[in-house]
Amino acid sequence: MSLTGALYNAFSGLQANSRAASLVSTNISNATTEGYGRRELALTPGAVGTTGGVRIAGVIRHSDPIIIADRRVSDASLAFSSDMYAHSKRLESLVGETGTPGSLAERVTAFENALISAATNPASTQRLENISTAATSLTRSLNDLSEEIQLSRQAADTSIGKQVATLNEALGRIDDLNGNIIKASATGSDSATLLDERQRVLDSISDIVPLRVVERERGDIAVFTTNGAMLLDGSPLVIGFETVTSIGAGMTMAAGNLNGLTVNGLSVNSSSTGMFAGGSLAAQFAIRDDAAVDSQAELDAIARDLIERLGPGGPDTTLGVADPGLFTDGGAAFDPLNEDGLAARIELNSLVAPDSGSVWRLRDGLGAATQGEVGEGRLLQSIAAALTTSTVPSSSSLPSVSRSFVNHISEFSSSISGTRVRAENEHSFLSSQNTALSELEFSKGVDTDQELQRLMQIEQQYSANAKVMSVVDDLMERLMSI
Repeated sequence: MSLTGALYNAFSGLQANSRAASLVSTNISNATTEGYGRRELALTPGAVGTTGGVRIAGVIRHSDPIIIADRRVSDASLAFSSDMYAHSKRLESLVGETGTPGSLAERVTAFENALISAATNPASTQRLENISTAATSLTRSLNDLSEEIQLSRQAADTSIGKQVATLNEALGRIDDLNGNIIKASATGSDSATLLDERQRVLDSISDIVPLRVVERERGDIAVFTTNGAMLLDGSPLVIGFETVTSIGAGMTMAAGNLNGLTVNGLSVNSSSTGMFAGGSLAAQFAIRDDAAVDSQAELDAIARDLIERLGPGGPDTTLGVADPGLFTDGGAAFDPLNEDGLAARIELNSLVAPDSGSVWRLRDGLGAATQGEVGEGRLLQSIAAALTTSTVPSSSSLPSVSRSFVNHISEFSSSISGTRVRAENEHSFLSSQNTALSELEFSKGVDTDQELQRLMQIEQQYSANAKVMSVVDDLMERLMSI
């Protein structure tokens, strides 16, 4: 081999060593950067007809698409579970655990105790006032629960709008990156940084919908949901959604009051079995259209049961058929055809409201013309008994089984707690699974110990090439001196 050939070989080696050292430094500095793929220099032998050496063929970006795909699906499942768990936990805190101060069950107990206490001394105006206060507290608790449920539906609707906007923005960004990656591939430029950015963008929406990514020949990708909805293939599709300003009980997507998703202007199934199912977007639809609606319906049915137990035909024989009972629908008699949202409207009859001055009607009857015998407590006893009497509820939202009003409240509270427990268990499992997949993905990334060992090898190779150049320089000086 000629001195010139040896010099060329050493020089090409130094160039490769310098670039490899730069990549190792980049790997180490980005060891904890999300979406970063470890870089490795691709080298090929020198061209045919040369004395040898190496050529830099490009930069190889390492990643495990199978693990990443599994982790992204896990991201979506965890996001769905997290949102449902947060909703159930919030609702449980509002209903309260049975026996705890301020809980719905405690309000019913306080109302019962006030009735029993007043029945033992019907002449006591203070005890009658206590009944009125306890009854008002119970109705306000139902009102507040109903309001919070509708607020949770409104928040879910708003969240859907924000997530759709994020999804569309990310798809547009991925489309731009696809174009840049294709250009880089065509010109032989390094596209590793673009690939990192594309992975970060994909990860940013992997919790919104479960993604399936298909890589094309030129380095670009197509993006689908795991249930088959196309998000991007050649160009991004436009996901559409219109929020509403306010949501009330009885407003549903089926009734045309609320909106669903569209893809390029065409309506798609937005339910938990639709093409966008599985992530936080589906969770918000489940809260808005299913979980919260079911809770509201059961709460309305409980309010109806309370109104009907103590209305016309109940313990107060002074009431006419069309008269509002002890509990009213916004001050009027209850219409069985207007059950939706009843829990938000139920209130104590104004005739016996606190500070009304006529709480004696609790003892003598709402329709009584004048006060009766102050020692008569039978009506108070009958009202208390009506709450504990088992009857079949009129509403189809409650089980068609004979239950007392107290049982309905207890079962509602237990149902809410049970839903929270199941959601918490599922969330705990999915969180552990997601953590394991994330750690597995991370283990496939940059290993700083290996990178430092690689850096030492590069240093040795650099020294060897530098030594060759030094020897060649000495030989050429000797030749020049002859």
